Amino acid sequence: MAFANGTATFVLFCLLLLCGFGGARDPFACDPNNATTANFPFCKVSMPVSDRVKDLLGRLTLQEKIRLLVNNAAAVPRLGIKGYEWWSEALHGVSNVGPGTKFGGAFPGATSFPQVITTAASFNATLWEAIGRTKHQATCIVIKQFDNRRRIKNLKVKFGTYLVAQVVSDEARAMYNGGAGGLTYWSPNVNIFRDPRWGRGQETPGEDPVLAGTYAASYVKGLQGNDGDRLKVAACCKHFTAYDLDNWNGVDRFHFNAKVSKQDIKDTFNVPFKMCVKEGHVASVMCSYNQVNGVPTCADPNLLRKTVRGQWKLNGYIVSDCDSVGVYYNTQHYTSTPEEAAADAIKAGLDLDCGPFLAQHSEDAVKSGLLKEADVNSALANTLTVQMRLGMYDGEPSAQPFGNLGPKDVCTPSHQELALEAARQGIVLLKNRGPSLPLSHRRHRTVAVIGPNSNVTVTMIGNYAGVACGYTSPLQGIGNYAKTIHQMGCADVACADDKLFGAAIEAARQADATVLVMGLDQSIEAEFKDRTGLFLPGRQQDLVSKVSMASKGPTVLVLMSGGAIDVSFAKNDPRIAAIVWAGYPGQAGGAAIADVLYGTTNPEGKLPMTWYPQDYVSNLPMTDMAMRSSPKRNYPGRTYRFYEGPVVYPFGYGLSYTNFVEIIAGAPKVVAVPLDGRHHSGNTTVSGKGIKVNHAKCNKLSVGLQVDVKNTGSKDGTHTMLVFSTPPAGSWAPRKQLVAFTKVHVPARSQQRVGLNIHVCKFLSVVDRSGIRRIPIGVHDLHVGNVRHSVSLQASTLGVIKS
Repeated sequence: MAFANGTATFVLFCLLLLCGFGGARDPFACDPNNATTANFPFCKVSMPVSDRVKDLLGRLTLQEKIRLLVNNAAAVPRLGIKGYEWWSEALHGVSNVGPGTKFGGAFPGATSFPQVITTAASFNATLWEAIGRTKHQATCIVIKQFDNRRRIKNLKVKFGTYLVAQVVSDEARAMYNGGAGGLTYWSPNVNIFRDPRWGRGQETPGEDPVLAGTYAASYVKGLQGNDGDRLKVAACCKHFTAYDLDNWNGVDRFHFNAKVSKQDIKDTFNVPFKMCVKEGHVASVMCSYNQVNGVPTCADPNLLRKTVRGQWKLNGYIVSDCDSVGVYYNTQHYTSTPEEAAADAIKAGLDLDCGPFLAQHSEDAVKSGLLKEADVNSALANTLTVQMRLGMYDGEPSAQPFGNLGPKDVCTPSHQELALEAARQGIVLLKNRGPSLPLSHRRHRTVAVIGPNSNVTVTMIGNYAGVACGYTSPLQGIGNYAKTIHQMGCADVACADDKLFGAAIEAARQADATVLVMGLDQSIEAEFKDRTGLFLPGRQQDLVSKVSMASKGPTVLVLMSGGAIDVSFAKNDPRIAAIVWAGYPGQAGGAAIADVLYGTTNPEGKLPMTWYPQDYVSNLPMTDMAMRSSPKRNYPGRTYRFYEGPVVYPFGYGLSYTNFVEIIAGAPKVVAVPLDGRHHSGNTTVSGKGIKVNHAKCNKLSVGLQVDVKNTGSKDGTHTMLVFSTPPAGSWAPRKQLVAFTKVHVPARSQQRVGLNIHVCKFLSVVDRSGIRRIPIGVHDLHVGNVRHSVSLQASTLGVIKS
């Protein structure tokens, strides 16, 4: 390349190359080249953020403040502040949902990881954080667990060539720097997957509150970084709270009043949000459309101001789901006037409105005396503080941390390899008769690949996705291992007729093995689309059965879905040799599926939700929010924690190509729970129901477990170890609950010891009917696989005693 203007042009080229892009973003505020505004106190990085925010608020007029209360916040030109779009999404990669992110030009796509329900099935908290942030140290931890696999050794070398293995937050910052995205991402969704029909269950980490909360805290830490109070991007845990119905049987989320007991709200629905705020230190919480016990969540001071900000100490802002304030005025008719609706929201603790309502009605609410300007200031202080923690008032973006990120840091090979690894870890092997999997390169040289999801791409990334870097469909993935014969069998997942069955059946007769890729997509389950039942749609089951009858070799059923499917027919059919659940496995899903089918990857995923039979939902309204079963009203209960009836596959189920045996090598039999000195075992703190958690010395109170994990098979594998607790008997306690999980790689015919500490107050406590969290006194049974260990918790005024 020749440089016409000599040295100066060459230097400019080098600077652009180092930055990675030429269209760098101008400063959002506090432009050092603007002499009028650069010396404002709110622009001085050396000052405390609280002082800077106070100075800025003092310079804004009421009208300017009002226009900052909404997601498309207006510019304040006289103060050198540009407009800002708060709404961006990054559920499992930077998304094009919401106006804050725009793909195209220098940013044609971004890495699209598996849908959350699939990633949750890995039960790998390190992976979740790595997807969000993947600093080099975190990546090494993820890789180290699988160091004995040849392909992961290669992956470790590849990752080792990068100082930072960038993923979602790197790509988000890169797009911000290039003027293509924001810095506030309204992700993750940490609602409980309470009912298997919920269309948005795919977005969640599953049905268990501890699993969902651990995912929330891990993913948020990954997105936001670990630079003290400074934020890489600002995450948001949503939708608070008891939101898990979109549109079922004539009831939609805009009209639904979730009637929830004090026990269930604290024991189940609020747990992930509390962990997100207190452990993940999330910068935002989003309130939901629905009412809870007659009050819209975005207008409920007990939920927002008292709980999220007061008890949990949110350091950030509270935002409405989009147009929620308008919904509770116009649709739910909660207030008489729009001004009352605006005032109720802000006084309840809402800081930002996704939608125009607060910008339209808050000024009149102030003028009419329903709202004080000080209330508006309090809301803006929370949003402006987050923007300052993001560095948006620190002047030139390229001079700040992460200012060097650009197009070169999006869709990198390391990002895409991690997306593939995340899919591998989340795939769950449900059935393996014989065993028939893994397929053999020698015996299964020709594979019939059949089904409406057999050659899909966009289906694999689920909802709230962006534009993927590229795709590997199941057909392409299997084609990397064998010659394929492809037939759809059904025109789409609705599978309305059998017109394409004949060609599919003939393909199965010709091939050495048959892989049917069936299941759901966003036409069946999605936002505002709940399912009516759990069977495969249309005539899919008929296709599976007929193909399996004709197949010359083993028949493998691969399912794509977010929610559970009743595949009892396939589970019980000896002609269907294996069943694999892939969820929505992301841009590299086809490659991951093929790696599992051919044994390059030993499956390690576990179901993050119960798979129920169709009978479970036949007479069960989605609108009934009760978690606990009730024989008196013939109510079965929700999730594995409270439901004891028949299942297709239980929560936590998943097979491997090897065999693991767990042995508890060490654990205490008695643990004394010390009281805090103001309370003693003779008062109501302890009697009857157990010790109130806030009356115990909880700091380091834990039960330590040492577990030996033996791999008795012939293949190396990674064991996903789940630990459950059954509390002492009581109608207000769960039948069992997840208290710990971890992963360990164990080479064939070897053993690894795993240490776990189970925090007594957090994980062995339960919530009574009054909504009070207590530590039940008595015997707690800990379950690790097929092994049980009993631990007796006893109240003590002497301190911690373990024996």
